[in-house]
Amino acid sequence: MSHRLFALALLAAAVPASICAVLAPGRADKKQKAPFMGKAFAHRGLYIKKDQSIPENSLPAFERACVRGCGIELDVQLSADGKVVVFHDDDLKRACGLDRPVSDLTYSELRSLRLFSTDERIPLFSETLELISGRVPLIVELKTGSRNNELCEKTLDLLRRYDGDFCVESFDPRIVTWFRINAADVLRGQLSQPALYYLDEGQSEMTASLLESLSLNIIARPQFIAYRIGYKPPSVRICEALGAMRVSWVSDGSWDDGGGRKADAIIFEEKDSPEEKE
Repeated sequence: MSHRLFALALLAAAVPASICAVLAPGRADKKQKAPFMGKAFAHRGLYIKKDQSIPENSLPAFERACVRGCGIELDVQLSADGKVVVFHDDDLKRACGLDRPVSDLTYSELRSLRLFSTDERIPLFSETLELISGRVPLIVELKTGSRNNELCEKTLDLLRRYDGDFCVESFDPRIVTWFRINAADVLRGQLSQPALYYLDEGQSEMTASLLESLSLNIIARPQFIAYRIGYKPPSVRICEALGAMRVSWVSDGSWDDGGGRKADAIIFEEKDSPEEKE
């Protein structure tokens, strides 16, 4: 074999190996994964989507999920005075009618608002954990912001004192990386979706491409990938083939991950809970 052919052969072998090295998930043992495998998780609690009469991310929505035996996926972020609150959007306009960022208001100010014109208020994460009390497993999504480390530290502190099954996830690979470094025993996941959704959110083309392709797995090493149902790029398929748990969102109750395969867990959004996977 000529030197040129030998070099090409080495390159051909090195490129797939390099791709796998970038995309490889973190290792998780069966004990870590067991509480979440085959489970259906109510997106923001089991709320009434039609009219928000039982609002998303509210204590009644979480209680309803517990009664139905569903897992729960919920969102946490910080108030201006450093309280960990359960709320999805960056601002309060959609849920509370106030065009202000959540992070600009103290918890006392947030508590004065109503969720979707109901009598329900924005709950603290601590009171949410007290209500759920280990009855169902939790997926806790940490929202990205200017105080990521503080959010991670305070969320982990609350979870360490919680007697129940939980894992964490985020769209922000820096948050996933924080948990890899500071809480390696906690199952961690990377939320992701096709680039067009990131572009619609105002991300640059480069950032959208990096996030879609899971290129930052090289620092975050997520143990599961929670991917938007539909098209999955080859990089996501490779990560799953290398051992990452497959979590699909947001499902209508189907276990199809959008590519004709069954997910390991689903995050769903409907009135009634889907059957768990056998």
